[in-house]
Amino acid sequence: MSLLPFGQLAPFKERTFVPADADLSSWDTIESLYDRLEEQAAQASTLELFQKWICNHEEMGAALDEQSTRLYIAMTCHTDSEEAKEAYLRFVEQIEPRIKPREFKLSQIYVQHPLRSQLPTPRYEIYDRYARLHVELFREENVPLQTEEAKLEQQYQELSGSLTVSFRSEEMTLTQMGKFLEEPDRALRQEVWELVSARRLQERERFEEIFDQLVKIREQIAHNAGFENYRDYAFKAKARFDYTPQDCLSFHEAVERSIMPAVRKLQAERRGQMNVGALRPWDMAVDPLNRPALKPFENVGELVSKTQAIFERLDGGLSRGFGKMRDLHLLDLDNRKGKAPGGYQSTLSEARLPFIFMNAVGVQRDVETMLHESGHAFHALATQDEDLFTYRHAPLEFCEVASMSMELLGSEFLEEFYPRDEADRARKTHLEGIISFFPWMATVDAFQHWIYTHPGHSREERTRAFEELMNRFGGDVDYSGYEEARANLWHRQLHIFLSPFYYVEYGIAQLGALQVWRNSRQDKVKALRDYQTALELGGSRPLPDLFERAGCQFRFDTETIEPLMRLIAQQLDHLARSTAQ
Repeated sequence: MSLLPFGQLAPFKERTFVPADADLSSWDTIESLYDRLEEQAAQASTLELFQKWICNHEEMGAALDEQSTRLYIAMTCHTDSEEAKEAYLRFVEQIEPRIKPREFKLSQIYVQHPLRSQLPTPRYEIYDRYARLHVELFREENVPLQTEEAKLEQQYQELSGSLTVSFRSEEMTLTQMGKFLEEPDRALRQEVWELVSARRLQERERFEEIFDQLVKIREQIAHNAGFENYRDYAFKAKARFDYTPQDCLSFHEAVERSIMPAVRKLQAERRGQMNVGALRPWDMAVDPLNRPALKPFENVGELVSKTQAIFERLDGGLSRGFGKMRDLHLLDLDNRKGKAPGGYQSTLSEARLPFIFMNAVGVQRDVETMLHESGHAFHALATQDEDLFTYRHAPLEFCEVASMSMELLGSEFLEEFYPRDEADRARKTHLEGIISFFPWMATVDAFQHWIYTHPGHSREERTRAFEELMNRFGGDVDYSGYEEARANLWHRQLHIFLSPFYYVEYGIAQLGALQVWRNSRQDKVKALRDYQTALELGGSRPLPDLFERAGCQFRFDTETIEPLMRLIAQQLDHLARSTAQ
């Protein structure tokens, strides 16, 4: 555990069921706790005792989840550490497979318990829904398959985290190389892009092999559970009670119809501003007016202090929460070799405290990531008083509203990082990025729909499917001479490997966040209050209710999208005039 940036953290509430000194790395200890829970369920003869049993089960779930989370954090912070890798895999291989059937048994006991019908509603409505779903989907034969799936996912993390290139006599991670794509020197950008793309393509066979194995395992999991394909299983397993695969396909069509024209307009403007005949892939991150790249901070200490200042201006409570994370070392923000790619926020479920992981290299995107993951962290802090572990986690579609809204709300105070003109430039870049994000979201989601509804497909067929989606959603970027790199761009998208079908949530949530932002432009105090009220509900209410409490609609159709695109267009026009002065 010395590999963790933070030390031991006290539980938010003292345990009443799991002994304080319980060794949760030992199966014998864990098994004895499950035995006790089964005994208690049989003795729960009153509603009070039954509810106490539920709380004991939830307490144990939080304790085990924190154990797993700590191991995952250590592994992703140090993918080159055998100690961290072995500890994580030991839990994945030896503990989790034994936990799953015991959890299924407890869900069965709950569903069949004679007092279940007397539980107060709506308090237990969502809890009950999840328990019934668990019983419906669990298959004993899927446990070893899910273990193999987790091991393959770790291999992808390890491979991605290991990739470096030699540039200017220095070994650099691919994330560190990204900052050079913002440099005005076009020849330099091309050199960097080619170097990074070639390095990824060197590992194409390994990426494909890992993914082939993942697809095979996932298809078998779905078949074992009685589903025709993994997509339909995944939608059920992700508890998508409020929308369907067809809704997602319709969302893709709405993006094509209502957002792609705006994407092509932005690309045409960029091409004209850069005075180039065609936009190349290394032209997409640089400032089109040839201004030097935005440099918001020199080091992560500065990133933290300036982010803290933004939250102080936004809301004192948010600032105090972020300051607590800083003081407890719940931030690992710098990029380094041997660190997994990407960024995430993970909650230590017993301490009820958030941890933020990212790979900062000193670019504007780092500021956006910091605000994004902080939004997740504020969500975790807002649910600290909720004693049902299940309810301290909202559906992913709303978790991302928490994070994406914070990007937009926090962007009002980017002067903490920049002079006014550069802050407006950063805001403009952010809004343009939101528009450009939707086609990539549709590509990633539609690609997964294709993959998992075409069992037995070949690699060549998969590549053609991705290329067709790039033709549909890629806009007007010229990859001539680099077709192979374009066809394999999906290898960099970790969600496809690690969290299948977890990407459309970003699109759904971005529409919610844009509505929160729109509300804030009309009434800042009310919009922030509604946002925080919704966060406090955690996962205790259905998804449409959470959106409604936040002051937005749970819809992702043309009628919802187009007014928001008009609002962004108006703001972009304003910012363009501001940055041109």
